[in-house]
This record gives sequence, C-alpha cells and structure tokens, in this order.
Amino acid sequence: MRIDLDDLPADPELLQRLVRDLVADKERRDGEIDKLRLIIKQLQRHQFGRRSEKLDPGQLALGFEDLDADIGGAEEKQTQSKPRRDRDADKPAPRGTLPEHLPRHDVTHDIGGSGCPCCGGALHAVGETISEMLDWVPASLRVVRIRRPKYGCRGCGTIHQAPAPERTIAKGLATPSLHAQVLIAKYCDHTPLYRQSQIFARHGVSLDRSTLAGWVGGACWWLEALQERIAAHILGSSKLFADDTPVPVLDPGRGRTKTGRLWVYVRDDRSWMGPDPPAALYRFSPDRKGERPASHLSGFAGVLQVDGYQGFERLTENGAIVLAACWAHTRRKFHDVFEATQAPIAAEALQRIAKLYKIEGAIRGETADVRKLVRQTQAQSLVDAMKLWLEQQHERIPGRSKLAEAIRYALNRWRALTRFIDDGRIELDTNPVERAIRPIALGRKNHLFAGSDGGGARWATVSTLIETCKLNDVEPYAYLTDVLTRMVEGHPASKLDELLPWNWKPAAVNG
Repeated sequence: MRIDLDDLPADPELLQRLVRDLVADKERRDGEIDKLRLIIKQLQRHQFGRRSEKLDPGQLALGFEDLDADIGGAEEKQTQSKPRRDRDADKPAPRGTLPEHLPRHDVTHDIGGSGCPCCGGALHAVGETISEMLDWVPASLRVVRIRRPKYGCRGCGTIHQAPAPERTIAKGLATPSLHAQVLIAKYCDHTPLYRQSQIFARHGVSLDRSTLAGWVGGACWWLEALQERIAAHILGSSKLFADDTPVPVLDPGRGRTKTGRLWVYVRDDRSWMGPDPPAALYRFSPDRKGERPASHLSGFAGVLQVDGYQGFERLTENGAIVLAACWAHTRRKFHDVFEATQAPIAAEALQRIAKLYKIEGAIRGETADVRKLVRQTQAQSLVDAMKLWLEQQHERIPGRSKLAEAIRYALNRWRALTRFIDDGRIELDTNPVERAIRPIALGRKNHLFAGSDGGGARWATVSTLIETCKLNDVEPYAYLTDVLTRMVEGHPASKLDELLPWNWKPAAVNG
C-alpha cells in the first residue's frame, strides 16, 4: 500500500481506517515473514542438522565413540611409557566384571621350570593370580550330517529306519538356527541379504541372495501364526498406542518405488503397573488410507493414543474407540517456532508443557488410580489455565503465522490432549510406539526399499516378534531359533501360546 505523506486525509474516520488497514497489512506481512523464516530454518536443519529438537542418540553416540577412542589412545600411550614390571603386574579381576554365564577358556602362563631362578631350590605352589579378558570367537558355519541307520529283519525281510526329520523348508539346506540368524541380521541388525551373502562368502560358502530370500519367506510362513496370536493379545487390551511410518516398495511396472506403510500398535501398561505383558504388532499396507487402521483394529474397543494423523479420526465413528493425543507432537510444533523466531509465546508454551512432564515424571510407575488422583489435583489447573492462555494468544497474533498454526493444532485436539487427566492409564505422549518405529526407520535406510508388498508383510511379521521379544527382555536370536525348531518338529497348534515371547522358556529349561 503506497501512501502520499504530503496529502493525508483530514477526516478522522478516514485516518482511523487507514491506520487499521496499515496494521492489518503489517500483521499479514509479519506472519508471512515468520512463516518463511521457519521454513528456511526447517530446510537448514534438514540439510545440515537434525530435524528433531534433540540430537539423535545414535549420532551423539558416534561423537562419544571418537572421544572415547582419543582418551583410550592417550591412556595406552601413557601406559606404554611405564616400566614393564609396572605394566605387567596383573591384578585379580573384580568379581562380576564379566558375565558368569560365558564359557571360560584357561590359558596358563608358567615360569617354565621347577627350580628357583634365584638359588636353584625346589619350588612348591603357594597360589595363583587369575585375571580375565573378554575374547571374541568369530561365528562359524558347520555342516550337520543327519545319519539314519537302516536295519533289516531276517525273519520277514522288512527294512526299518527312523523317519527323516522335518525341515523349515522342504529339502532346504538351512537349519532353524541359520534361518534365525538370517532373520535377525536382516530385520534386527538391518543387514540386507546381499551383504549377508558377501559375509557368508568370506566364510567360504556361496549363498546367493535369492537363496537367502527363499529362506526368509519359508521361515516367515511358520512365524505368521505367532504374529496373529500377538495380534489377538494386543487387540484384547483396552488401551493401545498407534503410529505408522512410510516404507518404499519396489514397483517394477513403473521402474521405481512406491510408498507403502508399516503400521505399529503397541500394548505397554508397565508405566501404570498394568498386569499384562507388553507387545508390539506391525502391519503392512500399500497406502495410508484411513480404512487400513480401521481393518487392523477391527474388534478393538478402548483408548487409542495417536499423533495428529486425521485418518485415525474415523475410528471413533461407532463410539467403541476414543482417541488420546500426544503432547510431544504438540510440543514439537512450538519448539519449531521457537527455534526459528525465538517467539516469547512459543517459549512460554514450552515452559507450561514442561510442568506437565515434571508431574508425570514423579508418578511414573504408580498405579492408574494414583496417577489419576495426582493429575486431577496438580495437572488439571495447569491445563485449564493453558487453554485459556492459548485462546487469548491466538487472538493477538496473525492467523496465518506458524505460531497460530501451533496454537490451533493444540486447541483442535484439546479434548484428546487432556483425556489423560481422567484416566491414569493414558500417557502424556506416544513415546512407546515412537520407540517401536525407530528400528523400522533404521532398516529403511539400510534396506533402501522392500522388494514387494509381500516383502513389506514379512518385514511386519518378523518385526512383530523381534520387538515383542525386546519389550519382554527376551533375546531374539535364541527365541527364533528355539521357536522355529519346535514348530518344525510338530509343536501342537493348541499350545501355540506357550511360544509367545512372554511365555517362552528355552527348551533346555523345559527339560
């Protein structure tokens, strides 16, 4: 708007209208500028830094590794400068330094004679010094030869022989242990099959990637039944977390990839002393339509804690499911604005949210009833005041600014955000399912893409078992090896629940 300062109107009403127009125009421009600045900051962080408000723990660990390596090198240099008698003076290893379950391999360093080096007199044992070091025995391949003797009866001429044992894949070469190793390497350690093929080649065994892929498919066929049992356990809960993440899927018809989704549903009641074991369920879908979670959660009734994805809203239509929202996602909106503009309103919003988290930290691990009581007496007034404050701030700032968007994000979900006040089972955020998403993100970087929709489904099957093992402090490789062995040997379908991670006990314990 151009204004001739030498020819301003004399009419007060015209002057007031002109001032109002100028203020409105300035607010609009300020909002656009703030929005552009925020976009620039986000692009800069995307290009040169981390997109989240915290440094990724993995990236931070890499920095610590280099610092620790520098310290280790300096310490070793200092040690080597000492006289040899000081360096070689072994001290007994403190009890409990190395795990007791590890096998011990004794190496004896003797003086090489029975006479005293000083006077030649006879020596007698007066004790010994024992120190321990941790060793690595590289993984090795071996051939298991199955021998089945034949016996003939001279009386009737009949030949008797034990039946051939079942295999994970008919006429397949791999034992359940090797199947489990390939699955763990691919889905837990995120090593693609072509790299595994190279590793096997270094051990002198040529295994094509296609062969390993066939093993994955065959093993997953056995494991699908356990995935469905875990699904039944999860859907039987009255409180779940849900989220999804994109998965590139090869689309041969177009010569490129398409975007599928892995949906994750987590049951974890440990924060309020719930009695049921935790579990994670993964489901693959070729798209992100709202009907996908609706089909996955068919039969579920209760509280579903989610992020801001609108597709979850349709789950509430029949009244069986109510949504609880995530304060971490809300906080992230204000944090992005504060990082870009240092806006005082955004800073205060972060401080108000931090007070809620402080209350939550004090009651984590308490019963649902205790958590509800504390929230109603301490957090209720905070959220009531915050809503009034947000509404007041929203009226004062440009409606098209990023700060206004952050405020609307919170206010539009206020009922879902504050549902935790009256239900001690509900968390403040969706962190349990966010943690279950992270391995998928890492696998996505290493795998690049799933080869097909079937590959996405297998990814979901194995991830369900691996993540549920982790939640129940079960070692995934030992679990998969034992479970595949038992299933191949004819474990009864009626006793499948015995093989679920929270019920599983190694075969040696079962006797």
